[in-house]
Amino acid sequence: MKVFFRYFSFEFFKLLSICLIIFTTVFLIGDFVQKIDDFMSSEVPFVLTAAYFIYKIPYVIVQMMPVATLISVIILFCIMIKNNEIVAMKACGMNVIRPLLSVVIMSLIVSFFVFWVSESIVPVANSKSTKIWRGEVRKKELSSFYGGNQIWCRSGDAIYWIKHFDKSKNIMLRPTFYFFGKEFELSKRIDGKIGIWENGVWKIKEGIIQEIYGDGDYKLAKFDELYLDIPETPETFVKVARSPDDMSYHELKRFAEEVRQEGYDNTQYIVDLNAKRAFPLISFILAIIGIPLAFRFQRRGLPLAITTGIGLCFLYIMTMSFSKSLGASGALPPLIAAWAANLIFLFLGLHLFANIER
Repeated sequence: MKVFFRYFSFEFFKLLSICLIIFTTVFLIGDFVQKIDDFMSSEVPFVLTAAYFIYKIPYVIVQMMPVATLISVIILFCIMIKNNEIVAMKACGMNVIRPLLSVVIMSLIVSFFVFWVSESIVPVANSKSTKIWRGEVRKKELSSFYGGNQIWCRSGDAIYWIKHFDKSKNIMLRPTFYFFGKEFELSKRIDGKIGIWENGVWKIKEGIIQEIYGDGDYKLAKFDELYLDIPETPETFVKVARSPDDMSYHELKRFAEEVRQEGYDNTQYIVDLNAKRAFPLISFILAIIGIPLAFRFQRRGLPLAITTGIGLCFLYIMTMSFSKSLGASGALPPLIAAWAANLIFLFLGLHLFANIER
């Protein structure tokens, strides 16, 4: 049995490496063709351009690993069936299921590898590629605002809260400005209905200004228009939220908790948090599906088996995206939304696997 385990493991990882290199290369070439004009128009140095695509490699590998695993399994067993190796195993009185399990075990190891890369390498590499894209290509200041359309921003001795910011029109909706003294005591508060960027300053319309004094007294006044002299420009309020792909599981967990403590809805982040644990197992589940798929298409040829496998991958992605959308909207609990696709395809794979001809 050890001989079969080593044989299947070697052949599986050989094919997996080839498929992974091909899929990763194709993905990066497509990304390069799509974005090279942006890099050239922004006059980004060649070194940073190359660094951007190098930093993308770990993320691409993680994303391409499931489909590479499925195609590798299909190719492996289609070739074995074509060469009558499976027939030889049956002729020797061997239960075909046992050696096939070695590939399933290898795919489980691949899933653990994907999780490790996603936790330790992808967040760091993604953050660096995002910094190059947003900072060097898009020329945007990287900010840490979060909370749906709502924005909190601290600037020196002031804190701003904006319910919604329309970056296309440079308009604030329901802004509130808190100004503090040297001891960080609240000295002034300005509430407005709308804020408009006009002639280099913010014009706040239809609001209330409160000035608070040290003895506890305050002065309240209404205004129709108020020109507010603050250093922040519309570009400052262009929200650049950190993507869940740029965070590890524990970072995303802390971030989701911070969002909740601020009083915002963190459902989307909880769904993404559960998806971080669910995604690595896709490789394992697709391997379970790939083995019986190769046996079912043994007479129809390898191309049809590969085409069916790629179609299943797209169906898997669509199912997961749909269930995550339901989770983000509150129609499904976050845990079920993140794991629904895995459970559906796992049951499908186990059903197909159980019906493999011994």
